[in-house]
Amino acid sequence: MLGQLAERERSVGELAAPLAMSLAAASKHIKVLEDAGLLQREVRGRVHVCRLDARPMHGGAEWLRHYERFWNARLDRLSALLDADDAAAAERPAGSAPQGPGAGRRKPSEPTPAPRAPRKRR
Repeated sequence: MLGQLAERERSVGELAAPLAMSLAAASKHIKVLEDAGLLQREVRGRVHVCRLDARPMHGGAEWLRHYERFWNARLDRLSALLDADDAAAAERPAGSAPQGPGAGRRKPSEPTPAPRAPRKRR
């Protein structure tokens, strides 16, 4: 629903239609988003029109940027250590065992998946 509202304001019926849900179910979802301050609802005659209010999301985006910087710095250090280890391994004679901290470690072939958002308790 928020993705649809990011494009333009929409009626409750327009928000419900692509999600194959009843107007009552859509209204419940919209009420939750409204209570969270993420959308504003306006009644125009018999039609309830909703529009996105993205201001509450800015705090979350700033929080994510903080942790992005935190993890990028640590992952950059890890990458440098692994590169140094690979360089040292290339200089060792064939068949000799790796030595020192991080000995024998290699870069993973694929990145680790992003952590999932915590689930809300009902």
